[in-house]
Amino acid sequence: MTSSRTPQVGTPASMRELNQRVVLERLRVGGEATRPQISTDTGLSKPTVGQALLDLEQRGLVRTAGRTFSGPGRSAVVYEVNPAAGHVLGIDIGRQAIRFAVADLNGTIVARLDEPNRARSANALIKKVRQSADKAIDQAGLLHADIVATVVGSPGVPDPRSATLHRTPNLPGWERKGLLNELEVALGPNLVVENDANLSAVGEHSAGAARGRDVFVCITVGTGVGMGILVDGKLFRGAKGAAGEIAYLPYGWPDNRTVSEHDGVRQGLLESAAAARPFVEDAVAKGLPVTTAKEVFELARDGDPGAIAAVRDEAHRLAFVVCSVAAVLDPEVVVLTGGMGGNADLLAEPMREALTHITPLNPEIIAGELGPDAVLTGAIATALDTARDVVFDRRGQAG
Repeated sequence: MTSSRTPQVGTPASMRELNQRVVLERLRVGGEATRPQISTDTGLSKPTVGQALLDLEQRGLVRTAGRTFSGPGRSAVVYEVNPAAGHVLGIDIGRQAIRFAVADLNGTIVARLDEPNRARSANALIKKVRQSADKAIDQAGLLHADIVATVVGSPGVPDPRSATLHRTPNLPGWERKGLLNELEVALGPNLVVENDANLSAVGEHSAGAARGRDVFVCITVGTGVGMGILVDGKLFRGAKGAAGEIAYLPYGWPDNRTVSEHDGVRQGLLESAAAARPFVEDAVAKGLPVTTAKEVFELARDGDPGAIAAVRDEAHRLAFVVCSVAAVLDPEVVVLTGGMGGNADLLAEPMREALTHITPLNPEIIAGELGPDAVLTGAIATALDTARDVVFDRRGQAG
């Protein structure tokens, strides 16, 4: 985002702004510090740092955090980023539930709300999202105008050109043209809508199992099947945003069931074989009296032979995914997330065993650490990347 008040490059005002950004980034990344510490860490002179801190404090972007009395001589003022200078909103839209979180600029959650998703149309879902977002913002003691960036995680592939989400068979009406514009009207400007599997990957990279990993994939298995890809620590979306749409990997051959309205080409061959519904159907066919994937995994943990067999078969289907992905991307690690993927304690070992029979490429398979909060964590992390620049611009440029 570029402000209309941005000074011209090379002017004193532009240098002053640049110094402010350098000091602010040092405090954001390195934590609270004194003026001499900032000067040492940034290479800026103490007078330059002092002026930048004065400007930033006047703009409400930094604040004093006390004084330090360590070492000889007079005490020094300690500065920190002002986390209340702006707030962000993260939203995770799932088939069963919608989750909301409001965070300050430090990423600290100041309000959290989880709601069931009972909407059966796009209109109803947009209305529910707006009402619940308002509730979460009110819970944080804020106004809608205080939210400087909003990131929504949703199944599907966002297409900004047509303002549409493609390939969202589990959310009725969610593929209609102009939906992204409708969400922006409901939630306000500085809105980003991102694929939920992508945000899971961002979440696990920023605060979960993939911290420090430069090349990895995050496979989500639940109502649907998806994958987020990070290369060199950055999301890889592909030419049209569809990278990671593993639901459409070939699996078996279409029959009358897999090409029905909700399966096959529409849902994807792999998803129609490995997502929650076919997993439960397979368990029922094995004689288990279950209606949910959770029940199958619970029975497997209790040692039920039929449930163990169902879980093993699911692990073998997911091994097919890992085999395909490893041959193309060579990831350091595969992170399993989602309502079913979260059961990595049962799935990972039979997946590894199956992989030894079909490929020499065996990336490490681990459980995600964030559970159902992975998408929301990724949404907050993504929103913060935008919010810090927005807040800097909103609070005025250097003199």
